[in-house]
Amino acid sequence: MNSFGFELYSPFETTPDQAGRKQALSDRTLPVSLGSHKEGAGRYQPDEGLMDAVNVALAVGAPLLLTGEPGTGKTQLASHLAGYFDIPLLQLHVRSDSTADDLLYRFDAVAYLHAANDPERRGKALSRGDFVEPGPLWQAYLEEYTSVVLIDEIDKAPRDFPNDLLNVLDQHRFYVREKNEWVDRGRRPPPIVVITSNSERRLPEPFLRRCIFHHIRFTQELVLRAVKAHLHSFPNLDEGLQEAALQRFFELRGRDIRKPPATAELLVWLAVLSAQGTHRAQDLRTCPLAKLPALCTLVKDRDDLAQIG
Repeated sequence: MNSFGFELYSPFETTPDQAGRKQALSDRTLPVSLGSHKEGAGRYQPDEGLMDAVNVALAVGAPLLLTGEPGTGKTQLASHLAGYFDIPLLQLHVRSDSTADDLLYRFDAVAYLHAANDPERRGKALSRGDFVEPGPLWQAYLEEYTSVVLIDEIDKAPRDFPNDLLNVLDQHRFYVREKNEWVDRGRRPPPIVVITSNSERRLPEPFLRRCIFHHIRFTQELVLRAVKAHLHSFPNLDEGLQEAALQRFFELRGRDIRKPPATAELLVWLAVLSAQGTHRAQDLRTCPLAKLPALCTLVKDRDDLAQIG
């Protein structure tokens, strides 16, 4: 077994050591930067087009809208900017039931209901404003310095979500009904707002007009930059094996499959190949796609497996 944790699970061993299994499981050394935007942010390498878009957004104080297929580094840019400027990162990961209020504040209706029915508080005035919790944008207004606010995967939200944000992101001012007061950024510069979209559906035109837009294309150059930035995670991957792995990765992406592997899958695959340390470049080049080692890190769809089989 190596430090990455391979061969931890072997149900057919004849002399099981329960204590040893537990300790080995706890002693695993995982490639931290591959699973953490914060850890990987320092190695983020934007191209010139993306740097220009960031600088334009900073200059005019407008939200930066990033599109591109999963794995192109859209979300990680927000962590990178927070680390580069040494400022807080405040996040809203959009869901199918998200509303604009989730970015602004949350009213804890359950806590309010409990307080309203608490016998010890009977006869005492109860303010709804006491049960308001600031959301990411409001928290950004409370920070001493500028913050990064990430609105991640906005295309997952209901149709009205982007339109409901128009005036808030334009004026940086909103009304809190429960407190009967307005909240704004005061005299401070607006936060850096990064919005990501996987382009699953088109966003409203009025919303697009208020954003600085950049599309991150999935290119060979982008992949090579990402691999170079994470070479520390592949200590046992020599240059020949790396080139062979990249060749098979692009070959797999060229197949007519529903979910082609992206950069994130590639980096994990390279880390696995490096940790196993038993593969040769020539074997990897000639191996059928369906027999690639650790294929489970690259292909995540049953029909895609059948397509390449």
